[in-house]
Amino acid sequence: MLLVGRRGGPEERLVPAAGFELATVNIRGLDRDAVWKNLALPALIPASLRAGLRIVDRFRPDVVLGTGGYVMAPAIAAARLRGIPYVLHEKDVRPGLATRMFAGGATMICTTLPGTEKRLRGRRIELTGVPLREGFTPRTPAVPARRLLITGGSQGARNLNQAVWSALDELCERFQEVVHVAGQQGAAGVAEHAHARYRGMAFTDDMPDLMAHADLVLSRAGVGTIAEAAAVGLPMILVPGTFGGGHQEENAAAMVDAGAAVRIGDAELSGPSLVATIAGLDDDRLRAMAKASAAVGRHDAAERVLAVLHKVAKN
Repeated sequence: MLLVGRRGGPEERLVPAAGFELATVNIRGLDRDAVWKNLALPALIPASLRAGLRIVDRFRPDVVLGTGGYVMAPAIAAARLRGIPYVLHEKDVRPGLATRMFAGGATMICTTLPGTEKRLRGRRIELTGVPLREGFTPRTPAVPARRLLITGGSQGARNLNQAVWSALDELCERFQEVVHVAGQQGAAGVAEHAHARYRGMAFTDDMPDLMAHADLVLSRAGVGTIAEAAAVGLPMILVPGTFGGGHQEENAAAMVDAGAAVRIGDAELSGPSLVATIAGLDDDRLRAMAKASAAVGRHDAAERVLAVLHKVAKN
Protein backbone atom coordinates (compact mmCIF):
# COMPACT_ATOMS: atom_id res chain seq x y z
CA MET A 1 0.00 0.00 0.00
CA LEU A 2 1.21 3.47 -0.92
CA LEU A 3 -0.36 6.68 0.34
CA VAL A 4 -0.19 9.84 -1.76
CA GLY A 5 -0.44 13.20 -0.03
CA ARG A 6 0.33 16.89 -0.31
CA ARG A 7 3.90 18.07 -0.09
CA GLY A 8 4.24 20.13 3.07
CA GLY A 9 1.05 18.73 4.60
CA PRO A 10 0.62 17.03 7.99
CA GLU A 11 0.66 13.64 6.23
CA GLU A 12 4.44 13.99 5.90
CA ARG A 13 4.58 13.51 9.66
CA LEU A 14 1.56 11.29 10.31
CA VAL A 15 1.88 8.64 7.59
CA PRO A 16 5.51 7.55 8.22
CA ALA A 17 4.82 7.63 11.97
CA ALA A 18 2.02 5.12 11.36
CA GLY A 19 4.41 2.85 9.46
CA PHE A 20 3.19 3.42 5.90
CA GLU A 21 4.97 4.50 2.74
CA LEU A 22 4.18 8.00 1.50
CA ALA A 23 4.64 9.79 -1.82
CA THR A 24 3.85 13.50 -2.11
CA VAL A 25 2.82 15.91 -4.85
CA ASN A 26 2.93 19.70 -4.92
CA ILE A 27 -0.75 20.59 -5.19
CA ARG A 28 -3.25 22.93 -3.63
CA GLY A 29 -6.98 23.40 -3.95
CA LEU A 30 -9.15 26.04 -5.55
CA ASP A 31 -9.63 28.99 -3.19
CA ARG A 32 -13.16 30.31 -3.60
CA ASP A 33 -12.73 33.10 -1.05
CA ALA A 34 -9.45 34.61 -2.28
CA VAL A 35 -9.51 34.16 -6.06
CA TRP A 36 -6.09 35.75 -6.56
CA LYS A 37 -4.53 32.77 -4.77
CA ASN A 38 -5.51 30.59 -7.76
CA LEU A 39 -3.18 32.38 -10.21
CA ALA A 40 -0.49 29.71 -9.81
CA LEU A 41 -2.83 26.78 -10.48
CA PRO A 42 -2.40 26.71 -14.31
CA ALA A 43 1.31 25.97 -13.80
CA LEU A 44 0.87 23.80 -10.71
CA ILE A 45 -1.73 21.39 -12.10
CA PRO A 46 0.30 20.00 -15.06
CA ALA A 47 3.35 19.51 -12.83
CA SER A 48 1.27 17.67 -10.24
CA LEU A 49 -0.21 15.43 -12.93
CA ARG A 50 3.27 14.52 -14.15
CA ALA A 51 4.20 13.70 -10.55
CA GLY A 52 1.07 11.56 -10.24
CA LEU A 53 1.99 9.65 -13.40
CA ARG A 54 5.51 9.00 -12.09
CA ILE A 55 4.10 7.67 -8.81
CA VAL A 56 1.57 5.40 -10.53
CA ASP A 57 4.10 4.11 -13.07
CA ARG A 58 6.59 3.29 -10.32
CA PHE A 59 4.15 1.66 -7.89
CA ARG A 60 1.93 -0.04 -10.52
CA PRO A 61 -1.20 -0.33 -8.33
CA ASP A 62 -4.00 -2.82 -8.95
CA VAL A 63 -6.57 -0.29 -7.72
CA VAL A 64 -6.47 3.34 -6.55
CA LEU A 65 -8.67 4.79 -3.79
CA GLY A 66 -9.44 8.51 -3.83
CA THR A 67 -10.72 9.79 -0.51
CA GLY A 68 -12.10 13.11 -1.72
CA GLY A 69 -10.56 16.55 -1.94
CA TYR A 70 -8.09 18.09 -4.33
CA VAL A 71 -5.11 16.10 -3.03
CA MET A 72 -6.40 12.94 -4.70
CA ALA A 73 -6.58 14.55 -8.14
CA PRO A 74 -3.04 13.84 -9.47
CA ALA A 75 -3.07 10.13 -8.56
CA ILE A 76 -6.67 9.58 -9.70
CA ALA A 77 -6.05 11.42 -12.98
CA ALA A 78 -2.92 9.31 -13.52
CA ALA A 79 -4.85 6.10 -12.83
CA ARG A 80 -7.50 7.15 -15.32
CA LEU A 81 -4.90 7.88 -17.99
CA ARG A 82 -3.19 4.54 -17.39
CA GLY A 83 -6.44 2.55 -17.40
CA ILE A 84 -6.10 1.51 -13.76
CA PRO A 85 -9.45 1.04 -11.96
CA TYR A 86 -10.17 3.52 -9.20
CA VAL A 87 -12.69 3.89 -6.39
CA LEU A 88 -13.80 7.16 -4.84
CA HIS A 89 -14.94 7.73 -1.27
CA GLU A 90 -17.15 10.78 -0.69
CA LYS A 91 -17.63 11.87 2.93
CA ASP A 92 -20.18 14.69 2.61
CA VAL A 93 -23.71 14.42 1.25
CA ARG A 94 -22.86 17.09 -1.32
CA PRO A 95 -19.98 15.68 -3.43
CA GLY A 96 -16.92 17.88 -3.65
CA LEU A 97 -15.47 19.23 -6.87
CA ALA A 98 -12.82 16.51 -7.15
CA THR A 99 -15.39 13.75 -6.72
CA ARG A 100 -17.63 15.29 -9.37
CA MET A 101 -14.69 15.61 -11.76
CA PHE A 102 -13.68 11.95 -11.53
CA ALA A 103 -17.02 10.26 -10.81
CA GLY A 104 -17.58 9.36 -14.46
CA GLY A 105 -14.59 7.03 -14.63
CA ALA A 106 -14.88 5.50 -11.16
CA THR A 107 -15.61 1.80 -10.92
CA MET A 108 -17.42 2.42 -7.63
CA ILE A 109 -18.16 5.39 -5.38
CA CYS A 110 -18.37 4.73 -1.65
CA THR A 111 -20.54 7.16 0.31
CA THR A 112 -20.95 8.03 3.98
CA LEU A 113 -24.48 9.35 4.45
CA PRO A 114 -27.82 8.80 2.71
CA GLY A 115 -28.55 11.31 -0.03
CA THR A 116 -25.24 11.41 -1.89
CA GLU A 117 -26.56 8.91 -4.40
CA LYS A 118 -29.13 11.49 -5.55
CA ARG A 119 -26.26 13.80 -6.48
CA LEU A 120 -24.42 11.13 -8.44
CA ARG A 121 -27.19 9.52 -10.43
CA GLY A 122 -26.09 6.91 -12.93
CA ARG A 123 -22.95 6.04 -10.94
CA ARG A 124 -22.27 2.83 -9.07
CA ILE A 125 -22.77 3.75 -5.43
CA GLU A 126 -22.27 1.79 -2.22
CA LEU A 127 -23.13 3.23 1.20
CA THR A 128 -20.12 2.13 3.24
CA GLY A 129 -19.85 4.84 5.87
CA VAL A 130 -16.55 6.53 6.63
CA PRO A 131 -13.70 4.48 8.12
CA LEU A 132 -13.17 5.28 11.80
CA ARG A 133 -10.48 4.45 14.30
CA GLU A 134 -11.26 1.68 16.74
CA GLY A 135 -13.37 2.20 19.83
CA PHE A 136 -16.71 3.48 18.52
CA THR A 137 -18.74 0.55 19.80
CA PRO A 138 -22.53 0.39 19.35
CA ARG A 139 -24.49 0.81 22.58
CA THR A 140 -27.89 1.92 23.84
CA PRO A 141 -27.72 5.41 25.37
CA ALA A 142 -29.54 6.19 28.61
CA VAL A 143 -33.03 7.68 28.44
CA PRO A 144 -33.57 10.28 29.75
CA ALA A 145 -30.10 11.40 28.71
CA ARG A 146 -27.69 11.72 31.64
CA ARG A 147 -24.53 12.86 29.85
CA LEU A 148 -24.31 15.54 27.17
CA LEU A 149 -21.26 15.63 24.87
CA ILE A 150 -20.58 18.90 23.02
CA THR A 151 -17.99 19.32 20.28
CA GLY A 152 -17.37 21.86 17.57
CA GLY A 153 -14.41 20.12 15.95
CA SER A 154 -10.68 20.63 16.45
CA GLN A 155 -10.90 24.39 15.82
CA GLY A 156 -14.02 24.77 17.88
CA ALA A 157 -17.18 26.72 17.03
CA ARG A 158 -17.50 30.18 18.58
CA ASN A 159 -21.31 30.43 18.42
CA LEU A 160 -21.73 26.94 19.79
CA ASN A 161 -19.33 27.58 22.65
CA GLN A 162 -20.99 30.86 23.61
CA ALA A 163 -24.46 29.28 23.59
CA VAL A 164 -23.26 26.46 25.83
CA TRP A 165 -21.59 28.80 28.31
CA SER A 166 -24.58 31.13 28.45
CA ALA A 167 -26.83 28.16 29.29
CA LEU A 168 -24.34 26.28 31.44
CA ASP A 169 -26.35 26.43 34.66
CA GLU A 170 -29.49 25.10 32.96
CA LEU A 171 -27.53 22.35 31.17
CA CYS A 172 -25.81 21.23 34.36
CA GLU A 173 -29.17 21.18 36.12
CA ARG A 174 -30.62 18.91 33.43
CA PHE A 175 -27.63 16.54 32.94
CA GLN A 176 -25.47 14.67 35.41
CA GLU A 177 -22.43 15.62 33.34
CA VAL A 178 -21.75 18.08 30.53
CA VAL A 179 -18.56 17.30 28.59
CA HIS A 180 -17.47 20.12 26.29
CA VAL A 181 -14.67 19.87 23.70
CA ALA A 182 -14.38 23.57 22.91
CA GLY A 183 -11.52 23.52 20.38
CA GLN A 184 -8.69 26.00 20.05
CA GLN A 185 -11.11 28.93 19.90
CA GLY A 186 -12.60 27.94 23.24
CA ALA A 187 -9.46 27.15 25.22
CA ALA A 188 -9.60 30.36 27.25
CA GLY A 189 -13.34 30.10 27.82
CA VAL A 190 -13.07 26.60 29.22
CA ALA A 191 -10.76 27.87 31.94
CA GLU A 192 -13.19 30.66 32.84
CA HIS A 193 -16.23 28.43 33.36
CA ALA A 194 -16.45 26.10 36.32
CA HIS A 195 -19.25 23.87 37.52
CA ALA A 196 -19.26 20.60 39.42
CA ARG A 197 -21.01 18.88 36.52
CA TYR A 198 -19.09 20.59 33.72
CA ARG A 199 -15.93 19.13 32.21
CA GLY A 200 -14.45 21.38 29.55
CA MET A 201 -11.36 20.86 27.41
CA ALA A 202 -9.84 22.44 24.33
CA PHE A 203 -8.95 19.16 22.64
CA THR A 204 -9.00 15.41 23.20
CA ASP A 205 -7.49 12.39 21.49
CA ASP A 206 -9.98 10.11 23.18
CA MET A 207 -13.28 10.79 21.44
CA PRO A 208 -14.15 7.05 21.45
CA ASP A 209 -14.20 7.11 25.26
CA LEU A 210 -16.28 10.29 25.38
CA MET A 211 -18.79 8.79 22.94
CA ALA A 212 -18.86 5.57 24.99
CA HIS A 213 -20.23 7.51 27.98
CA ALA A 214 -22.44 10.08 26.20
CA ASP A 215 -26.21 9.84 25.82
CA LEU A 216 -26.75 12.88 23.59
CA VAL A 217 -24.36 14.73 21.24
CA LEU A 218 -24.46 18.44 20.42
CA SER A 219 -22.11 19.31 17.56
CA ARG A 220 -21.42 20.90 14.22
CA ALA A 221 -22.48 18.76 11.26
CA GLY A 222 -19.05 17.65 10.13
CA VAL A 223 -19.19 14.16 8.72
CA GLY A 224 -16.50 12.85 11.08
CA THR A 225 -18.43 13.62 14.25
CA ILE A 226 -21.70 12.48 12.69
CA ALA A 227 -20.15 9.16 11.65
CA GLU A 228 -18.63 8.60 15.09
CA ALA A 229 -21.90 9.34 16.91
CA ALA A 230 -23.92 7.18 14.49
CA ALA A 231 -21.47 4.29 14.82
CA VAL A 232 -22.22 4.30 18.55
CA GLY A 233 -25.94 4.95 18.00
CA LEU A 234 -26.27 8.33 19.71
CA PRO A 235 -29.03 10.90 19.12
CA MET A 236 -27.72 14.26 17.89
CA ILE A 237 -28.45 17.97 17.96
CA LEU A 238 -26.65 19.42 14.94
CA VAL A 239 -25.69 23.04 14.34
CA PRO A 240 -24.37 23.15 10.74
CA GLY A 241 -21.47 25.48 10.04
CA THR A 242 -21.98 28.18 7.43
CA PHE A 243 -18.49 27.84 5.94
CA GLY A 244 -17.43 25.78 2.91
CA GLY A 245 -20.45 26.73 0.84
CA GLY A 246 -22.78 25.47 3.55
CA HIS A 247 -22.07 21.79 2.85
CA GLN A 248 -22.76 20.91 6.50
CA GLU A 249 -26.41 21.86 6.00
CA GLU A 250 -26.89 18.84 3.76
CA ASN A 251 -25.08 16.55 6.20
CA ALA A 252 -27.44 17.72 8.94
CA ALA A 253 -30.49 17.38 6.67
CA ALA A 254 -29.57 13.76 5.93
CA MET A 255 -29.52 12.93 9.63
CA VAL A 256 -32.72 14.86 10.33
CA ASP A 257 -34.46 13.05 7.46
CA ALA A 258 -33.24 9.73 8.85
CA GLY A 259 -34.76 10.63 12.23
CA ALA A 260 -31.40 10.56 14.02
CA ALA A 261 -30.99 14.28 14.72
CA VAL A 262 -32.61 17.65 15.19
CA ARG A 263 -31.14 20.82 13.71
CA ILE A 264 -30.56 24.31 15.06
CA GLY A 265 -29.49 26.94 12.55
CA ASP A 266 -26.31 28.79 13.42
CA ALA A 267 -28.11 32.13 13.26
CA GLU A 268 -30.82 30.90 15.62
CA LEU A 269 -28.43 29.32 18.11
CA SER A 270 -28.44 30.84 21.60
CA GLY A 271 -28.53 29.66 25.17
CA PRO A 272 -32.36 29.81 25.34
CA SER A 273 -32.86 28.12 21.93
CA LEU A 274 -30.46 25.37 22.94
CA VAL A 275 -32.23 24.75 26.24
CA ALA A 276 -35.64 24.78 24.51
CA THR A 277 -34.47 22.27 21.88
CA ILE A 278 -33.17 19.88 24.51
CA ALA A 279 -36.35 20.26 26.57
CA GLY A 280 -38.37 19.29 23.51
CA LEU A 281 -36.68 15.89 23.25
CA ASP A 282 -38.89 13.63 25.35
CA ASP A 283 -37.96 10.05 26.16
CA ASP A 284 -39.81 8.52 23.21
CA ARG A 285 -38.14 10.95 20.81
CA LEU A 286 -34.69 10.20 22.20
CA ARG A 287 -35.23 6.44 21.86
CA ALA A 288 -36.41 6.85 18.27
CA MET A 289 -33.45 9.09 17.42
CA ALA A 290 -30.97 6.63 18.94
CA LYS A 291 -32.50 3.77 16.95
CA ALA A 292 -32.35 5.80 13.72
CA SER A 293 -28.76 6.84 14.43
CA ALA A 294 -27.70 3.22 14.89
CA ALA A 295 -29.41 2.32 11.61
CA VAL A 296 -27.34 4.93 9.75
CA GLY A 297 -24.10 4.17 11.59
CA ARG A 298 -21.39 2.00 10.08
CA HIS A 299 -18.87 0.92 12.68
CA ASP A 300 -17.46 -1.52 10.11
CA ALA A 301 -16.96 1.09 7.37
CA ALA A 302 -13.27 0.30 6.88
CA GLU A 303 -14.08 -3.35 6.19
CA ARG A 304 -16.83 -2.31 3.77
CA VAL A 305 -14.48 -0.04 1.80
CA LEU A 306 -11.81 -2.73 1.79
CA ALA A 307 -14.30 -5.25 0.41
CA VAL A 308 -15.10 -2.86 -2.45
CA LEU A 309 -11.40 -2.44 -3.24
CA HIS A 310 -10.78 -6.19 -3.28
CA LYS A 311 -13.76 -6.73 -5.58
CA VAL A 312 -12.63 -4.01 -8.00
CA ALA A 313 -9.03 -5.24 -8.02
CA LYS A 314 -10.08 -8.83 -8.78
CA ASN A 315 -12.32 -7.76 -11.64
